[in-house]
Amino acid sequence: LRIHPRLTAASIHLHAALASDAQSQALPSGAWASRHDEGKLRRELPIPCHMRALKDDELRLVFEKLEKYMGAENLEALLKREDEKFCFRLVRQRVYYVSERLMRLATNVPKDSLVALGTCLGRFTHHHNFHLTISCMEYLDKYALHKVWLKPNMEMSFLYGNNVVKSGLARISEGIPQYAGVVVYSLSNLPLGFGVAAQTTELTKDMDPTANVVLHQGDVGEYLRVEDDLA
Repeated sequence: LRIHPRLTAASIHLHAALASDAQSQALPSGAWASRHDEGKLRRELPIPCHMRALKDDELRLVFEKLEKYMGAENLEALLKREDEKFCFRLVRQRVYYVSERLMRLATNVPKDSLVALGTCLGRFTHHHNFHLTISCMEYLDKYALHKVWLKPNMEMSFLYGNNVVKSGLARISEGIPQYAGVVVYSLSNLPLGFGVAAQTTELTKDMDPTANVVLHQGDVGEYLRVEDDLA
């Protein structure tokens, strides 16, 4: 459960600035600098958004994406856990998989101060498409339906966001359909990320060495490359 430490005080300052702006449409001479500072403050603050349950159409998009990587049976196992009840919650357009116990505790946090809770599975775009993020790797690894393993010389390329080519492929699961979700591993079974199969397993074996086998979707290198976007 993450709470932004400066958000409450900063929000008070911002609301006061906005109220003052509403009272006067015309800015006095030399006031442009203060208006510029207020605009900068707005951009630096996290977007306040209360936690809520997902709507039916949002849940459908999330389930379809997860099923692509896990399969229907594994998705059901994720939803119906025996240890504790879990649920999905939306905060700042990001979907979190969280225990109901933690979710109830989070309801005591002021709406404008809640930044994140549980495990972030992905986010909704401005066009209302759902994309998985690398922070869901724990569950993709646990419930992966299709897997590929990379040669050592291909690992760094993939961790920089590149697709997997046939020459860098060490092993591949049997029976992978085209465009199925796959989890990418090193030869030591370390999960590196996930992607989409460019071809079926059977066709992959006869592909050109430079042809794309897995289309990159996410990798653990993002924790360094785009750290700010994952929060």
